[in-house]
Amino acid sequence: MSLIFSAMARIFFALMLAVSLFLLFRGHNEPGGGFVGGLVAASAFTMLALAENVSVARRALHLHPVVLMGAGLLLAFFSGLPGVLSDRSFLAHWWFEVGSLHLGTATLFDIGVYCVVVGGVLCLIFRLYEDPAQ
Repeated sequence: MSLIFSAMARIFFALMLAVSLFLLFRGHNEPGGGFVGGLVAASAFTMLALAENVSVARRALHLHPVVLMGAGLLLAFFSGLPGVLSDRSFLAHWWFEVGSLHLGTATLFDIGVYCVVVGGVLCLIFRLYEDPAQ
């Protein structure tokens, strides 16, 4: 691989993860959210896998993509339960204001979607880029 591509991939990896988190947390009031942020994060890991190899990208992820998908699915499911407790409507979200920041169970739902998207896309990408001899 190219030395320049490898060096720039590490810089862009960090920038793309920061942008993905920005998109994740601004998604309720403006365009963005868990799905778009997850796609940008998965693109960052994909670029790292292209520049280096799949094992480097897997080490950077720290979790197996299937574990990330399962955790995200559980988080998205459990974010809907407070609505069942309050007005008997699943996914009726509770909101809290901390200064100018609006947080709530919808934020947990978006984080769950983010994890599911990152895990799902990386399952596919890592499988495609792996060496078939392994």
